[in-house]
Amino acid sequence: MTMVIAYLRLARAAWVMAREGVIASLPSDGLRGPALFAYRVAGWLARGSLQTADRASRLTRAVERLGPSYVKLCQFLATRPDVVGRALAHDLSLLQDRMDTFATAEAKQRIADSIGIPVETLYSRFDDAIAAASIAQVHPAEITNAQGTRKVAVKVVRPGIRGRFYRDLDSFFLIAEMAEKLVPASRRLRPVEIARTLEQTTKIEMDMRLEAAALSELAENTQDDPSFRVPAVDWERTGRDVVTMAWVDGIKISELEALKAAGHDPVRLSEVLIQSFLRHTLRDGFFHADMHQGNLFVDASGCIVAVDMGIVGRLGKKERRFLAEILYGFIKRDYRRVAEVHFEAGYVPAHHDVASFAQAIRAIGEPIHGQSAETISMAKLLTLLFEVTELFDMETRPELIMLQKTMVVVEGVSRLLNPNFNMWKAAEPVVGDWIARNLGPARVVTDLKDGLTAAARLAEQAPQLAARAERLSREIDEMSTSGLRFDAETAESIGKAEARHSRSGRIALWVIALTAIYIAFQL
Repeated sequence: MTMVIAYLRLARAAWVMAREGVIASLPSDGLRGPALFAYRVAGWLARGSLQTADRASRLTRAVERLGPSYVKLCQFLATRPDVVGRALAHDLSLLQDRMDTFATAEAKQRIADSIGIPVETLYSRFDDAIAAASIAQVHPAEITNAQGTRKVAVKVVRPGIRGRFYRDLDSFFLIAEMAEKLVPASRRLRPVEIARTLEQTTKIEMDMRLEAAALSELAENTQDDPSFRVPAVDWERTGRDVVTMAWVDGIKISELEALKAAGHDPVRLSEVLIQSFLRHTLRDGFFHADMHQGNLFVDASGCIVAVDMGIVGRLGKKERRFLAEILYGFIKRDYRRVAEVHFEAGYVPAHHDVASFAQAIRAIGEPIHGQSAETISMAKLLTLLFEVTELFDMETRPELIMLQKTMVVVEGVSRLLNPNFNMWKAAEPVVGDWIARNLGPARVVTDLKDGLTAAARLAEQAPQLAARAERLSREIDEMSTSGLRFDAETAESIGKAEARHSRSGRIALWVIALTAIYIAFQL
């Protein structure tokens, strides 16, 4: 029954996308047979009034009809140009996550249920929401105590959003599984794994305690950084469905005239923004992954304040070295080294030729060196690099794609502040310092320290590892004499799987019939 409902929801989504002209606006290159026929049918179903509308407008109308789960899906896919293509990813990034507000009384009830204390006790003043998105909405409030009165922002999870998302998630997994079975070329992108990533990231985003933890971690990392901060978290008034943080009094970073009128220098802000992002990425391996202009403010002191940390990115030490060495290799025009870094990191399969890969890298790097520094985009460089790596079977690296997407956004905001923004000049102090600390002699010391730490941990676990090895040896000996045995639970699972397989044909027929009836009632 769950699968039938998932098929029905998928059918409704396909119907809405077709009627709003989204499917008809997608490229049809490479479609053959039934896929091409379905594409043409979708074009016939599109409403005539949409012929002059651009794809972004069509997407906006479609996701508004489909609801908040599809808004989150589109936001997530906007971070994966490797999956949907750069053009569609750009259109998806233009979607505004703005929804109608829900009643203040409901928000108060959610806060009370989450924290266990009435809103009137928590806050001396609690106003109606001023902004609402697919996951939560924000209320201005005040807290009065012995230290005085302070203004705070209270973010409350939307009622029913978790149930709605989990229901729609079945459809997302169904699409991913169908793609892997019917489109062999999609398997390299691992669509089911992408659906799992969407599930995990949205679960995190729907738990306000985790967003509060992200704010707290970034605050610790940046406490000594110049001109960048995030709002402080009020943990006493934070729970699963609510996070309370300091109110941000500032000017949106996109309001250039207001920034200038307040005495701020947009050129300086552009450099601070990109240097802060690179510092978080390379030094800390933890960065705000949704740094668009709506989430960035400038306070009276000229400090950039970032809000809304529902989406974050992490890079391990290997990925940070990979990124730094690539950037350094392009700067020095050492394409062989850039290619070797990909192989050393294990990103490109070893059966490929390093020299051939270096040749492909050169095709990216040489045109860049013929341009002025102001026109060279680091984000574009990484985008082209990921496109080339597809030719050499480099599997999707979600953490690197998240980095590249965020860099595109941050670099775009920097160029909005300063049209003549020199990415390389602004980045050099941070990247150069990190390279000196981590890719020079200091790297040997760091690696030695990490190696000794790992060896010490391994020594601590030696007794447990020895016991496991001994147990495994006994089990292998027993299997060699008695054969492979299943426990009762495994045998029962195999039986159920066989039963499901025999019923799958009948279920498929019922699904087709019910889907046809459902669509007919939507006409």
